[in-house]
Amino acid sequence: MYGVDEPWWFFEDWQKDIVAVDEFEDFYQALKHYKHEWLKMAKLFEEYKSQDDLLAAFWEPGDQIWCEECVGYLQQYHSIALLEDWHQLPLDKKRWAYDKKSGKHPAKYCKKHKI
Repeated sequence: MYGVDEPWWFFEDWQKDIVAVDEFEDFYQALKHYKHEWLKMAKLFEEYKSQDDLLAAFWEPGDQIWCEECVGYLQQYHSIALLEDWHQLPLDKKRWAYDKKSGKHPAKYCKKHKI
């Protein structure tokens, strides 16, 4: 995904930010692909926040867009998400090893994005 919202928010119309979809029949094949993508993104971007529910956002601090409603800039995120039937994974599929982050996470104060 690519947009101003991190993948864990699931705001209305969140699917408009999807740039690619890979589908798998087996959870462990999907997890292997997620790990490959996560490692690739971690090499490309110094800044990231990743959660144990296999949702992760990566960003470049200068990659921002102007928001008229906020009268300010919003960070753009490159995100990956491992979902099951287009929903967050159930508790038994969480992976604590992915619960990590780099430096500071950008603050958001946009009324449009309810944060």
